[in-house]
Amino acid sequence: MSAQKAPPPTSNVALDVRDLRMRYGTKDVLTGVSFTADRGEVLALLGPNGAGKTTTIEILEGFRMRSAGEVAVLGQDPAHGDEAWRARLGVVLQSWRDHGRWRVRDLLGYLARFYGPYSTAEVTRPWDVDELIKVVGLAEHARAKVQTLSGGQRRRLDVAIGIVGRPELVFLDEPTAGFDPHARREFHDLVHRLADFENTTILLTTHDLDEAEKLADRILVLDKGAIVANGSAERLARELTTQAEVRWTVDGHRHVHAVTEGDPTGFVRELLAHDTEVTDLEVKRASLEDTYMSLVHRAETSQAETSQAETSQAETNPSETRPAESQAATNGSGRTGEVQS
Repeated sequence: MSAQKAPPPTSNVALDVRDLRMRYGTKDVLTGVSFTADRGEVLALLGPNGAGKTTTIEILEGFRMRSAGEVAVLGQDPAHGDEAWRARLGVVLQSWRDHGRWRVRDLLGYLARFYGPYSTAEVTRPWDVDELIKVVGLAEHARAKVQTLSGGQRRRLDVAIGIVGRPELVFLDEPTAGFDPHARREFHDLVHRLADFENTTILLTTHDLDEAEKLADRILVLDKGAIVANGSAERLARELTTQAEVRWTVDGHRHVHAVTEGDPTGFVRELLAHDTEVTDLEVKRASLEDTYMSLVHRAETSQAETSQAETSQAETNPSETRPAESQAATNGSGRTGEVQS
């Protein structure tokens, strides 16, 4: 396919997912996922193993065909994405283990050349290799062979490979696995730079809830194929957990009070009005981890109750299920859903 320039952005929406569904045989992996992401926004996709995160990401990247729903990634259906569209994406996999004998700068320079034909007036591609190596913290290892890099250094190279084409949208899969605290902080700075100064949209998956809270403008929680929460860490905590803990010190003695309902501000005002010796006042709300566990538990409990209710209804009124079964039998193939590209 000959190189062609990608069309200029026509919308501030980078991701538009509506009622996304995925079925493998008779198993529904995604049951109606819907969300959007603006340009320059950082989204964290969280969820337990088997929730459908990998399937969702692979559909958005154009590597897997969906069963149903509407998906637009940078304004285009990923099921029909061409080379010009793919040049606008960056994918950072969990590990990159090929080309061990290449030197870092040579490898990035080689990969960068593939993006040159897709440079536009809006986005100059690729990223300058020397600048990129400096940005990801590999300047001292530019001439080193990939096979000699440490685990953390290889992870930085993974990131450099994923963004060498100066993408408008980046998918990050467990981006800081194997990073030491210093490298992790530098990577967080890089993510903020991409979003704030390059206007890059970032969708990341991680099991590190602290990292998600630090990086993401918005958090999506996926469980059993459906989005069960969508919002900032602070908003989710306010909506889903009512308890806050107020801690303070008086005359060297530490006190703790749990506010189980409502806003703790009223308790704090009353405390300060009645005791002017209060010091080291601290209000602690639920962490993202507390909120996440509460979300998953609530979703799974609700689904279990629904399943139990449906089973009880079917046992009480078995005749109500017969028409649907008869109709499926007359469809010839007996399939209840068809795959759509």
